[in-house]
Amino acid sequence: MLVAKAKARAFYSEDLKMVKKIKNVWCKIIADDNIAWAYQKAKKGKSKYNAVRYIEDHKEECLKAVKQQLVEQTFKTGEYKIKIIKEPKEREIFVLPFYPDRIVQHAVINVLEPLFVKMFIADTYACIEGRGIHKGSLRIMEFVRKNKYCLKMDIRKFYPSINHDILMQILERKIGDKQLMWLLNDIVRSLPGEKNVPIGNLTSQWFGNIYMNELDKFVKHNLKIKCYLRYCDDFALFSNDKKELNEAKHKIIKFLNEELKLTLSKCDLFRTTQGVDFLGYRHFKDYILIRKSTVKRVKKRLVRVKKAYLAGKMPHDKFRSIIASTDGWFKWANSHNLSLCLQLDELKEMAKNDKRNNTAKKAA
Repeated sequence: MLVAKAKARAFYSEDLKMVKKIKNVWCKIIADDNIAWAYQKAKKGKSKYNAVRYIEDHKEECLKAVKQQLVEQTFKTGEYKIKIIKEPKEREIFVLPFYPDRIVQHAVINVLEPLFVKMFIADTYACIEGRGIHKGSLRIMEFVRKNKYCLKMDIRKFYPSINHDILMQILERKIGDKQLMWLLNDIVRSLPGEKNVPIGNLTSQWFGNIYMNELDKFVKHNLKIKCYLRYCDDFALFSNDKKELNEAKHKIIKFLNEELKLTLSKCDLFRTTQGVDFLGYRHFKDYILIRKSTVKRVKKRLVRVKKAYLAGKMPHDKFRSIIASTDGWFKWANSHNLSLCLQLDELKEMAKNDKRNNTAKKAA
């Protein structure tokens, strides 16, 4: 037990040497220009909402009130509304009131984001500007070309499993600002119970990254695995030594269970020649394919979208956006034949101009 604690202290002291503790940021969070910027970001795409319209008409007094709640520490995270989404899998999404909660969370992340990013390893790709799925996919291709084996793992019900006490301990090691810690504690513990950071909160994305950063450091610094990549709660290790990955697997399972109170939903060790299914793509040495389940979902969606568009039930801008998004996704893979099969070029041509009426006439 004493040896384990000594190792833990050494592990975390090494972390603190690499990144200084965050201090004296509260004044930046509550600054007028930061709260105004937070409001602009929070209302993006929501200008038709009644709550947003009201704030827009009373902006000065409302933003002043947000600042006052923070300064006087009277702010308390509001009640969540829960909605269920079923694609790509069924999940509960927690929705906070626009005012003041979403504004407050943007104000916090505006300041903390660049500071948090400095703490992360280079090969974590979720929710970080300039990285993302496609950069992660290119990195996977590098690892596939250099290594014979892959160990792919992901966490069971990740966000609902994040332990509040452990998360707060991690944040306390990284942040030395008492006023900020008061606010983060309120947000972290805004759901009853010992676990769960709610999917839907802007802060939850960053809490998840901070939580899993503990695993990243363990794999890179303790296990000395060079080829490792994480996207949210999905991660993969690569090596030419199968035994090394098998040993790493058992150590990771133990670390997750003992240090983070997390369990795995998947754990596969296989040859990279089989293709590495990660980030929505299947990665082979010389090419990339789109995941089969993604292809099925996209195929159904395009049929549904085209039908709605031609029936006049979907605006042209939304139709164009969906087609452009699909085309952008396909461009990162070897998908020429798939594009032909799904008639993507025809849909792109329709999206260029509003040809709904002419197409409908021809169909008739």
